[in-house]
This record gives sequence, C-alpha cells and structure tokens, in this order.
Amino acid sequence: MSDIWASTTLKLYRGIGTVLYPFTGPFLRSRARKGKEDRDRRGERYGYASWERPAGPLVWLHAASVGESLAIMPLITRMESFGINLVLTTGTVTSASIAEERLSKRTIHQYVPLDMKRSVSRFLDHWKPDFAIFAESEIWPTMIQELEARNVPQVLVNARMSDRSNRRWSKRPALAQAIFGKLSQVVAQSELDGERFRLLGAPKVTIAGNLKVDAGVPNPEPSSLKALKVMIGNRPTWSAVSTHKGEEEAIGVAHKMLQAKFPDLLTIIVPRHPDRKEDVLQELQTQGLSVVTRSSGHPIEADTNIFLGDTIGEMGLYLRLSEIAFMGKSLKAEGGQNPIEPAVTGSAILSGKYVQNFRDTYQALLECGGAKLVRDEKMLASYVMKLLSNRKELDNMIKAAREEVRGMTGALEKTITALDAYVIPLRVKAGIERRDKTVTVAQVPNG
Repeated sequence: MSDIWASTTLKLYRGIGTVLYPFTGPFLRSRARKGKEDRDRRGERYGYASWERPAGPLVWLHAASVGESLAIMPLITRMESFGINLVLTTGTVTSASIAEERLSKRTIHQYVPLDMKRSVSRFLDHWKPDFAIFAESEIWPTMIQELEARNVPQVLVNARMSDRSNRRWSKRPALAQAIFGKLSQVVAQSELDGERFRLLGAPKVTIAGNLKVDAGVPNPEPSSLKALKVMIGNRPTWSAVSTHKGEEEAIGVAHKMLQAKFPDLLTIIVPRHPDRKEDVLQELQTQGLSVVTRSSGHPIEADTNIFLGDTIGEMGLYLRLSEIAFMGKSLKAEGGQNPIEPAVTGSAILSGKYVQNFRDTYQALLECGGAKLVRDEKMLASYVMKLLSNRKELDNMIKAAREEVRGMTGALEKTITALDAYVIPLRVKAGIERRDKTVTVAQVPNG
C-alpha cells in the first residue's frame, strides 16, 4: 500500500508540474525583475540549450548555488583533465557568474531546467549525458525519474542530510525509497549523513568527507586586498559573514557594545544574500552607524563603523581583512554556515548555537578549541572583546582551527575513487574516439 502511495505521489507531483508549466513565465519574469533570474537566459530554465552538445562522452554536474559550486570546482578541474566534456548547471545568478569566471572551455555552464517533465526532457534530449552528478542535497524528483528512464547513472556527491530534511523524509519512508533508491550511489560528507541516506533507501553509500575542505578559499585580487588593508590600517576589526535577516541588526548592537572599549573598531558584515543590501543598510543606519559598501567604491574612512561586503565571489577578500569571523544563519536563523573557509584563511571562529547543518564540523572545532558558540549579541560582543584584547588566545584559536581543518583534507581523492566505476569507462571511450579521429585524419591522402 505504501509503495502505491509513493508512486501516486510522484505521479501527482509530475502532473502538477505539467499543469503549472504554461504559467511559469510570469514567475520567472518576476524573479528576473528582482535580479534572481538571468533575463537573457530564461530559455535555459525551460531546457532550451544555448550551446551545441560537444561530441564524445559528457557528464552533467549540478550545484544549486555559490557554496555548492565552489565545493565541486576541484572535482570539475580533475574531471576536465580526463578529457571528458562537462556541462555544469546552477540555479542562481550569483553561482552562474562565479562558475563562468572559473570554468575552462571544456565545461559549459547552463541554468538548471525547472523540475517539470517538458523542461527536463528537453534538457536531457539535447545534452544526452552519460553520467549525472548532483552536489550536496539537490534532490529533484522529476530529474531523478527522467535520468533513470534513460538508464543514466546518477550520483549525489558531498552529500549531506540536515536534521530537518531527515525528519521530513523519515515521515515518508516509501516516498524516500522511491526517490533515493534510484540513485546509483551517494558519496556522503560524514558517517551520520551516510547512515541517514542508507536508512532512506540509497542502495550504495560511501563516506568521503567534505569537498569544501579541499576546495580551499580563492585568493583575492592582490591590489584590492592591499588597498583595503591600507585604508583599515591598525584599526581593530572583526567580521560577520553569511549573515541572514535579523543578524545584521544583532551585529550592529554588538558593535556598539564593543565601541566602549574599542572606539575605532571596524566591523565587516557580509550578508549571505547580497540582494538584501538596501534592507541591511537601512537597519544599520537606523542604529546610527556609518556604513560603507564594497560595491560603492567609496573609501573606508576613520569614522566608518561598518564595511558592508555586498559583492559576489569575494569571500576570500573579506575573510582576509580580519582574524575573527562570526558565522551567520546561527543566531537569528537556524542551520549554521560552513566554518571551513574562515578556518582555512586563518580566523578564530564564532557562531550562534543553531549549527545543526554542520554539526560534525563544529563539534570538531569546538573540541580542538578553534571555535566558540554564543547565545546572543551580548555574549558575542564579550567573546570578540576577549579575543581583540588577548593576542595569545586569538592565535591559539586560529592555529587550532587551521590544523583541525587541515586534518579533514582528502575528500577529493576519495570522491574520485568512488566515481571511478562510472568515469573510467567514459575516459576509455573518450580516448578511443580521439585515437580513431587521429587515425582517420592521418589516413586521408594529401591532395
């Protein structure tokens, strides 16, 4: 009975998608007006390709947004070296711009098609992928079903399962089995993630660790970093990165508390979603704080309280302007943000207590002394004050975090090994096709 219910639910999902398909135009146009869709490339969301499919084996990789895209960049680079064609899809404008900056000519970027049969079928009919790789927690029922219907192996890499998602799927075990059972393999970040995927029906699960550790943090443009450091001078600084709604206001409160001891303090705030800039700016200015945005190009003056990082793809720059980093989505929102990047760049890490999406990483950092959790803005200000006043404790936290994360490396090699069964046949096929082409050309008589 439960299997019938799961099958009916998936059919209903596809049916709703078919009914809604003709009405997606206004939805995408509305998102485009808000800067959330690329107006000139909306056709890709319907599965219309903007590039020809290259000859030879092709792997489709999908990463939802910026974090997932950056995490799989080393995997993309490695697969490019195998001589296999790649198409990378992402779902956001920000991730698309970062992907296009860093991709070689061997990898084509497209926006991911809407999870509706007509869009997905059109996409797959054009690209004809030999293998599909999804990053982290990207589960789209129609895509999974359409790939299975075409006998295309599909693997979830750097996979994680949050507490919330696990609770939701666990309440619908038959539906979970109907979806996760179609995956050829899951390459999970941790033992806990792996066990959750196994219980939900994934037929094969391996543990590789977090690809974000091996990805590192892109180096900023040297002249930009130097110019900002000159402007900041010897002022005490701390940063709050990947912040969510409500957290910027709390950071402003903490800043004002800290000013009593550090009158020349500069606080760096980097919202998780730069398109919230105007709201964040208004919140901070309402508190009487002087704010300079990165995008304005205006200099950081002596009376600037807040430097607002509202640009895309410059996290490596912002993290190198301070040695103390508060990670957002943990104080006023829940789930936390990945602390690996600040650990790699050399920061003592602070976070709110709601870090369940990265529980294992935070637990390791807490145990080694590389991170501390706070319950509110008052406690946050207290920790920042302590670290700014105690160089030895700050250095110890930075060292502990960096060494702990260094010990987490190796996920890329483990992931490549897990993918060998799917990739090696494509490498062989690509090599044979290249040799055949060379032989054919060589046999053509001159003249």
